[in-house]
Amino acid sequence: MYVTRIGREPAPMGADYETLITTARVWLMERPHHPVGLLVTRPMRHYLLIENIAVLPAEQGHGIGSQLLGRAELDATETGLGELRLYTNEAMTENLTYYSHHGFIETHRSSQDGYRRVFFRRRLP
Repeated sequence: MYVTRIGREPAPMGADYETLITTARVWLMERPHHPVGLLVTRPMRHYLLIENIAVLPAEQGHGIGSQLLGRAELDATETGLGELRLYTNEAMTENLTYYSHHGFIETHRSSQDGYRRVFFRRRLP
C-alpha cells in the first residue's frame, strides 16, 4: 500500500539484508513457519538508530511492533546508548501516529534520498 502513496518502493524494500546482517543488528520475529516482524538497529555515536521496523499487515495490532520496540530499547541499553532515533516516510501516516503513541517526539522533516522523511527520537530512562 505504501508504494502507491509514495510513488515508489519504500527504502527498506531495496535494502541489502545480507549486508545488514553483518553490519547491523537484525531481528526477525516469527510465528511457526513464517516471519511476522523485522527490526534493524544500528548503534550510532550518541543514539541507537532504528533503521527498519516492520510488521506484516495481517499481524498488526497484536503487539508485535511494541515487542520489536522493546528489543530496540534492549539494543540501546546493551550498547550503552540512552536514546532511540528513527525516521519514516511522511506518506506513512499510520507510522506518525504509532511512533508518537509510543513516546517518540518528532524532531524535524526533510527530503533525503528522494524521500520525504519525518524524524523522531525517544530518550530512554
